[in-house]
Parts: sequence; structure tokens; C-alpha cells
Amino acid sequence: MLYRLAKIVSAPFLHLLWPTRATGVEHVPVTGPAILASNHLSVLDSTFLPLVVPRQVRFVAKQEYFTGNPVTAAWMRATGQIAIDRQSPTAAQDMLDAAARVLKDGGLFGIYPEGTRSPDGRLYRGKIGVAWLALATGAPVLPVAMAGTDRVLPIGATVPRLGRVEVRIGEPMTFTGSESSARDRRRVTDEIMAAIQRLSGQEYVAAYAPRRTSED
Repeated sequence: MLYRLAKIVSAPFLHLLWPTRATGVEHVPVTGPAILASNHLSVLDSTFLPLVVPRQVRFVAKQEYFTGNPVTAAWMRATGQIAIDRQSPTAAQDMLDAAARVLKDGGLFGIYPEGTRSPDGRLYRGKIGVAWLALATGAPVLPVAMAGTDRVLPIGATVPRLGRVEVRIGEPMTFTGSESSARDRRRVTDEIMAAIQRLSGQEYVAAYAPRRTSED
């Protein structure tokens, strides 16, 4: 209920200031679990992707967002995001376990396989968590390409600029294999990243993106 109310209130404002074009929304299943695997250009990706998807999309976010700025904390709770302690030695597995619960409950889970925002607009090698999720839960993966969010709010900026945003959602992908197989996890991840690259047109970098210490 809070999610729907927050979206009804915020959507007209967001569309007015940042006209958003979406293609491929018809690929999002009406019911049942799915993984939205997106490139990551800006912290605003987690705002504009749910804006165009008719169902609730849940992400994990660092715990500080829930305990710092009261406006941000209220927004994170209203939109159903999941708090994760990134300093915990089990943070990566905690994220995957939380995501698996969302999917097993029939929800949509959003994930950025690069693991961090792109520092230069290129698409970096994906981490294998997205493949573990797909293989462990059987949920389909929808590749997603965000465009324009890095111009609206670049890394290091605090005030959004006016601009246009585009969200492209690809056809569902399903995979066979075992989540316990490193080879299967790598293969599936690479296939997902290739699909994202086809949608986004970004230059691909066969290396992991460097993580910023203040990364979202």
C-alpha cells in the first residue's frame, strides 16, 4: 500500500522534470518472480526503473539509507527496499538470501550485476550473484539498460539536473545449470551481461568496475 501511494505521488513529478521513455515493459510478467538485471550509471537508476515497471521492484540498499536522512529513510521503507549491512562479512550472501526470499514469494528483484556504478559510462564485467539467483530460484532474468541517469545525477553530484531518461527492458532469459557450479555461474553471468550490452550499446570492459568507498 505504501509503495503504491509513494509511486502515485512521485510519478507525475518525476515525469515532469525528467521525461522518461520506456520500451519493453510488456516483457515484465504480470505475476510471478523475475530478476531485473540492469546496468548501473547513477544512484537514480533505482528510482527510474521502478517508475516504469507496473509492479513493485525491490532492491537491496546499504543500511545507512535507513538510519540517516529521515526523508531518505522514509522513502526506502515506503518503497519496500531491503537494508543490508555492507560491513558485515556475510553481506554478499545476506543480499542473495534476501533476494531469493523476494523471488520465492513471487516478487520482482532488481540487481546491478556490475556491483557498483560505472565510473565512466562503460559496461563492466558482471559478478556472479545474479547467476546464482537465477539458477537457485529458477526465476527468469530480464536484461535492462538505463540511459541518461548518469547525466541527470553524475557520480559526485548531489543535485539532479534536468534531462531525459530511457529504460529498455529485454525479453526474459531462462537458464539451466547448477548454482553450485562456478562454470555455470560464470557462463550465465556473461550471457546476461551480453544481453544488457546489446540493449545499452555501451562499450564492454572485461574487468570488474572499481568500487568507490562511498558507493551506494
